[in-house]
Amino acid sequence: MEGKTKHRVQTYSESKNSIFYRLIKKIILDAREKFFNHFKNSTEYNDNHSLLDIGTTPSLDNEQNIILEKTKNNKNITCLSDQDCNNLEKKYPNIKNFIIGNGINTDFKDMSFDIVHSNATIEHVGSYENQISFVKESWRISKNYVFIQTPNRFYPIDFHTNLPLIHWLPKKIHRKILRFIGLNFYSTEENLNLLSESNLINICKKLDIKNFKIIKHKLLFMTSNLILVIKKSS
Repeated sequence: MEGKTKHRVQTYSESKNSIFYRLIKKIILDAREKFFNHFKNSTEYNDNHSLLDIGTTPSLDNEQNIILEKTKNNKNITCLSDQDCNNLEKKYPNIKNFIIGNGINTDFKDMSFDIVHSNATIEHVGSYENQISFVKESWRISKNYVFIQTPNRFYPIDFHTNLPLIHWLPKKIHRKILRFIGLNFYSTEENLNLLSESNLINICKKLDIKNFKIIKHKLLFMTSNLILVIKKSS
């Protein structure tokens, strides 16, 4: 197992075993159910549409890969991940392809999929320039819609580290604190680079994408997650 993937799996496993994670698991499931409803309503999805899921995780847990749970009747789904997800074949026999690759630079042709979907991946692709490239590539290979969900940097708790408020600090200071307390994996820009609403808006402006909206998912009356929906011109 490659180093980055190994650390990601270990970190996720440790988080799963925490009391905090067990307390919020139902909240996570409810939130991802709502994310799918946003997805369905915003993209006019039906089971005849071709769909690319960028950032599929090999986890078999119910709170992961909710998009695959909800699209089991669609036989035209491709999963792209930097991890080997072939272990999902038995659980999701409808999946057309599992591809190991990079969401910033894929080998797909322009407009290869009706819808490109990504859940909680863009914050893990590295620098802001990489995040711009991630949106650009998703837009390029989509025929109709792009749907990208990411945690809101300005929610009081960062659900990656389960820590409050320190992610509001300047990013260099935030990362120094994470290194100091031993959270080395999430202390690097390569592994965690949280986004705000203004970041998403500026990305679309830089790419000259005009037909987009940002859905704000709220938890305890504050925006916990941001969903960027781009509709391509017909």
